[in-house]
This record gives sequence, C-alpha cells and structure tokens, in this order.
Amino acid sequence: MKNIKSASLNKQYQYNQYVKEKSPKPNFFKNAIWAFFVGGAICTIGQFISNTLKAMGLQKDDVSTATAIILIFIGAFLTGLGVYDKLGKRAGGGSIIPITGFANSIVSPAMEFKREGYIFGVGAKMFILAGPVLVYGFTSSVIVGLIYFFLSK
Repeated sequence: MKNIKSASLNKQYQYNQYVKEKSPKPNFFKNAIWAFFVGGAICTIGQFISNTLKAMGLQKDDVSTATAIILIFIGAFLTGLGVYDKLGKRAGGGSIIPITGFANSIVSPAMEFKREGYIFGVGAKMFILAGPVLVYGFTSSVIVGLIYFFLSK
C-alpha cells in the first residue's frame, strides 16, 4: 500500500515537472509595460471625453455620468467587434481595470450564451463574470464605510 502511494506521488511529481518545463515562461516586465500603457491610454481617452464634455458646457455631475456611459459603450462595442478581447490578451490587467473592462466582463458572457436564448442565456449568464466583482465590491465598501463611521466618532 505504501509503495503504491509512493509511486503515485512520484508520477504526479514527474508530471508537474514536465508541465513546468513545457509551459511558456511569461515576460513579466513586458506584460507590465503593456498593461501600463494600455490602461493609461484608456484613461487618457476617458479624460479627453471628460474635457470635451466640459468644454461643451455640461455640469460636473453630468460630465462624470456621460463620460462613464460613453466609456462603457466603447468597451461593449469593441467587445462586440472582437477587438477588446485581442487588446485584453496583449494588455492583460491594463484592459481589465478601467470601466471598459467591466463592460467587457458583462458583454462577453452575454454574447457567448446568446444561443441559449435571451432569458436563460443572455439574462441569466450576463453577470457570470461581473457578479462576484459586484458582490465583493459592495461588501468591501460597506465594511470600509462602517470602519470609517466608527473610527470617526
């Protein structure tokens, strides 16, 4: 019995070593540079939209809302065209963090499950990626708010 367990562990170790050898090694520096510039470019586009809307005479609150709506539309539209996924493969976290990445996380599952129908496909699966982000985001904001409330007294 002990020999069987030992042989099984040895095979598992050999397999893990084989996978480690064959797996491509990521270039962390290059990936970080791509993420930095793509995320910065998305934020720069957002700032350009915001400045343009301010120059058109919109109020501060309206500018913020309109900028968010436009960026979400751009992210969803580029996801629908398949461009945002290619950008995400190249830029990694740089494309996921901004609001356009959130739009991508909503639209991608909706497109994928469209063939299952609008209710059980699109409606049910739309928040499959974004749902946990929303839950943990809301939960952490409540916890931080409570901590702030009790520490400020």
